[in-house]
Amino acid sequence: MWIAHLPSSVREVLTQSGAVAQLLGERFESRPQQLAMADAVAKAMGATTSTMIEAGTGVGKSFAYLVPAIERCAFHSEKVVIATNTIALQEQLVGKDIPLLERALGDRLYDDKGRARMRAVLVKGRGNYVSLRRLKMASERQTQILPDAASRRSLHVIEDWATSTEDGTLSTLPELERPAIWDRVQSDSGNCMGRRCPNYEACFYQSARREMEKANLLICNHALFFSDLALRAQDVGFLPKYDHVILDEAHGVEDVAAEHFGLSLTQGRVAHLLGSLYHHRTRKGYLGQLARLGMDLDLVNRAIELVAHADEASCLFFDDLVHLYRSSEVRNGRVRRPDAIANPLTPAMNDLALCLRRLREEVTNDPDRFELNAYAARAAGIADTAEALIAQTAAGACYWIELSDRSAGPPRVSIACSPIDVAPLLRQHLFNNETSVILTSATLATRTIDDSEPTERAETAFAHMISRLGCEGATTLQLGSPFDHASQVQLHVDRTMPQPNKGELDPTYLRELVSRIHDHVVATDGGAFVLFTSFKLLYAVADLLASPLESLGMSVFVQGRGGSRSAILEGFRASERGVLLGAASFWQGVDVQGDTLRNVIITRLPFDPPDRPLTEARLERIADRGGNPFMEDSLPRAIIRFKQGFGRLIRSKSDTGRVVILDPRIMTKQYGRLFLQALPEGTQIIDVAADQSPDFDDF
Repeated sequence: MWIAHLPSSVREVLTQSGAVAQLLGERFESRPQQLAMADAVAKAMGATTSTMIEAGTGVGKSFAYLVPAIERCAFHSEKVVIATNTIALQEQLVGKDIPLLERALGDRLYDDKGRARMRAVLVKGRGNYVSLRRLKMASERQTQILPDAASRRSLHVIEDWATSTEDGTLSTLPELERPAIWDRVQSDSGNCMGRRCPNYEACFYQSARREMEKANLLICNHALFFSDLALRAQDVGFLPKYDHVILDEAHGVEDVAAEHFGLSLTQGRVAHLLGSLYHHRTRKGYLGQLARLGMDLDLVNRAIELVAHADEASCLFFDDLVHLYRSSEVRNGRVRRPDAIANPLTPAMNDLALCLRRLREEVTNDPDRFELNAYAARAAGIADTAEALIAQTAAGACYWIELSDRSAGPPRVSIACSPIDVAPLLRQHLFNNETSVILTSATLATRTIDDSEPTERAETAFAHMISRLGCEGATTLQLGSPFDHASQVQLHVDRTMPQPNKGELDPTYLRELVSRIHDHVVATDGGAFVLFTSFKLLYAVADLLASPLESLGMSVFVQGRGGSRSAILEGFRASERGVLLGAASFWQGVDVQGDTLRNVIITRLPFDPPDRPLTEARLERIADRGGNPFMEDSLPRAIIRFKQGFGRLIRSKSDTGRVVILDPRIMTKQYGRLFLQALPEGTQIIDVAADQSPDFDDF
């Protein structure tokens, strides 16, 4: 037997003389922080408790939780789920880290009969898989159901890909001219025939499902995990019963959980369903070809009429949402009262669903019965969602309308709700002592803990995250980065930068901001990330800064312009003197090692806009109970996100560079010191003088 005493087994694997070191040789370095984290994870799993671990960059946290996870799988017949927020980390775990540990542990992971004690699998949502039966049906009926040549070309791309794909998932599907065609061929629970399907044995989803049932180490993303958790709250779900959960990149858990315990409805979702059923201009769609099957034409025509009626109801519904959004009643999109508009969509979609069910009973072949069943379920789902959102049936939720303006055509409209506080839901459905829960990230605490602090005071650094997630009683552990930030990074703070009191697009503020960004980018000859808190400011800066930088031979990459997020990131990585202007997702989950990134410029401290509906509702709830919304919520969130942005720079022991803060509040406001206290120990702070910034007119 591999282990007799749990903590020593962890150390045996990860120490300088352990199994991993023997495999990697000189490439391996034993880290005390990694050993401490592995011990904490093993202890929590053994006691079925929860723990929150902040592990700085370079700790090697994936190995620190994988080793005890593998031990529970291999020697205790338990299942472990590991959920991450980014695809990159999932691919690292499945394609690199787990195979390496399997090689390092060797025969110890097999029983006396040569059977593997541990099986790892990447779990993807059902909608990621192609249905071979539905693909065949779409191919046979493409001239009747697809509205244009571009849709048919996209279908042909899927057909060609399906003959060579190994896993049948979207991850390897080429880019489609009409991405919505995937909806016609994806695997879907509503039209799955199960063992009655002629393609059951060859089905990519069913094959993946069988592998998942045999596996005991399951890797998935946060979205899938919390979607399953929300379904489990309704006594359904698709993940098998598990004993332990590891939530990596856990700083994003609250937002993902709030989304999946909430509801949303977009105009595009309704239009796509109705257009798939029948497109009145082209007379194409699923209903249009049912006549060939000998169906009752009166019933088919009735269904087509109901599609038209539902389309009219949808237009009225979403037009009313636009009018409400622009009215004096709604200030920031937030809808504060139920039944603020009429709801013609729910009865129209219910009528359509009922007619589709009647058609289902008339059909004599199984494929079409299941297809109609899925369409009816989707129509009924839209009806129920619209009713819940307009009537505001969920207590303790925030409801809002979103309007996305487009350069051409009407705005995209959606209505959504999320629980204001997910802590009670997670407390009930996740932190219920039936499983151990390990939450880890490089940024969970709001300050760096002094080793001499008593435990009670040290735990206050995690207080915000604990209260927001409802994991009171969880143990906490902060492990600093093994990197030498004192010698690897300089923090440049410009206290002379004006505050945008007149708005971030105030000409004076914008002029000064562009001037300073230019100065710092030139100082490092590019190799810079410039991080923004709003796309409006990002694009304004890009319009003024791109040309001067490009005239110096630097490549400028702007998020939202010139390609996808991954495309511009790859372009930056390939450019020695690149400058990337990013917001939102570029504050986190981006790893650029080496000299390619040597400068991170933070334009503003990353406070959430206080009038964002869900943020506003959270702050109001704190104020209602007599708390301090800024200190209890706004500030801790900004500090954690600030740490994420700071952490983009140093990703390895050889990385060096500067982080630049162009928000004077970090030095002039009393709360600014809390941002500085959250930084790695030893970080050098350089106070930039006004005369070091060039005159904007010079370029």
